[in-house]
Amino acid sequence: MSAMPNQSSAPATPIRQEAPAPSSGTPKRKKIMLTIASVFAVAAIGYGAYWALVSRFIEDTDNAYVQGNVVQVTPQIAGTVSKLYADDTQVVKAGQPLVSFDTADAEVGLAQAEAQLAQTVREVRTLFASQAQSGANLSMRDAELARAKDDLARRRALAGSGAVSSEEIRHAESAVNQAQAAVNAAKEQLSSGRALTEGTTVANHPNVQRAAARVQEAMLAQQRSILYAPVSGEIAKRSVQVGQRVNPGAPLMAIVPLDRLWVDANFKESQLREMRVGQPVTLTADVYGGKVKYDGKVVGLGAGTGSAFALLPAQNATGNWIKVVQRVPVRISLDPKQLAEHPLRIGLSMHAEVDLHDQGGAPLGNAVTVATQQESTAGPADNKAKERIDAIIAANLK
Repeated sequence: MSAMPNQSSAPATPIRQEAPAPSSGTPKRKKIMLTIASVFAVAAIGYGAYWALVSRFIEDTDNAYVQGNVVQVTPQIAGTVSKLYADDTQVVKAGQPLVSFDTADAEVGLAQAEAQLAQTVREVRTLFASQAQSGANLSMRDAELARAKDDLARRRALAGSGAVSSEEIRHAESAVNQAQAAVNAAKEQLSSGRALTEGTTVANHPNVQRAAARVQEAMLAQQRSILYAPVSGEIAKRSVQVGQRVNPGAPLMAIVPLDRLWVDANFKESQLREMRVGQPVTLTADVYGGKVKYDGKVVGLGAGTGSAFALLPAQNATGNWIKVVQRVPVRISLDPKQLAEHPLRIGLSMHAEVDLHDQGGAPLGNAVTVATQQESTAGPADNKAKERIDAIIAANLK
């Protein structure tokens, strides 16, 4: 029996192992990282360029509020309110009537002043007439003095012949002295009368002018019984009621000219270094959002910080002191056309961005604002009073 060959003694065939395929995730990750780094580098370069060209020339704050003039309407005379022509939120024009008072007392006062003027004109006419009478009296006294002197001279001429006694001569001398005294009295009377009338006419006499001033005052009181709007704007803070008795100077209502508003932007101390008068400002209002932008200009700087004008200013000299960055109000003007398109109200919040590129203006500390002065001329009321006074004087000169 033949032996079977041993299978286990056969040489083993070596097993070949394949090397693992290189991973494709590493280059992809590097690419992503490089892309991210490039994006950040470009963003940093862009931000740096934006800061160098734009951002470092911009100072902004949201501590800004709309401000405006609040014109108080106050009476100049005491009176009882009879009518109201305006109410809160109503827009009025300059010269429009707002409040009227009962005019009964003013009319009585005017009638009394006119009567007093007429009486004064007649009294002054009497002064001028008495001047003519005093002149005639002086002439008569001069004639009496001349006659007395002639009588005395004739008696003295006859004294040597014995036709005239010494007693008659003494009587003649006494008559001359009396006539001379009468002449002196007439002269003094004429001088005193001239002191009251010399250099004037009846119309220009001080007494007549004083009475005329009272007529004008009474007419002003009558005209001031109606309060007119001093400016155009919107009515606010009306507190007066019909039938109310008001005194001079009492605030009845206020008018806000909404076409003359401005913005007070409270910037930090460190933000004021490069600000100049005339620099452009871009503003947005919370009421309209960022879609509506206002173009303004820097016009001046407040005289002090808010804490300096506070009712209870901070006592920095005390031991409990903590440094707080202060803010100073910067006034910014607004474009009237933009205000007309998008009206604002006093107190609304604003966001202001000041462009500091233009450094040609005056520093805020040296800004000088010159107020416009307006001079009022004689109005229709003054002319009407003058015409009325002239008519009264002319009527009492006849």
